[in-house]
Amino acid sequence: MIKKLTFAFIIITILGLLLSNSCVRAISISNTLGGADDFVNSGKTNQNNTFNTTALNNASDLVYNTLLILGTCIAVIIATVLGIQFMTGSIEQKVKVKESLIPFIIGCAVIFGAFGIWKLVITILR
Repeated sequence: MIKKLTFAFIIITILGLLLSNSCVRAISISNTLGGADDFVNSGKTNQNNTFNTTALNNASDLVYNTLLILGTCIAVIIATVLGIQFMTGSIEQKVKVKESLIPFIIGCAVIFGAFGIWKLVITILR
């Protein structure tokens, strides 16, 4: 019963998001095209504009560091909770913790691998 309700809720939510996005796109398409033409024309007339790379580097570093700290904190908290559950739990709870360690390790590998790739790309591009 709960699985059916959850599935129905997910389907209704996805349909609602799809329908609301199509209405918004239909209304604002004329404004978008006019804004795009203005943007292109201003770029053609102003050829002396320089791109502020230091601001982009600072913003990228800020986002990277913030997300890395957040991901590390969440991983440490989850690892701590799993460790406490493993130490204090019964045999059934220990089996559940061991089963949840595989997704935890895969999630950590994905998160920190993505941060490693991000840092590598940024370092190469600088």
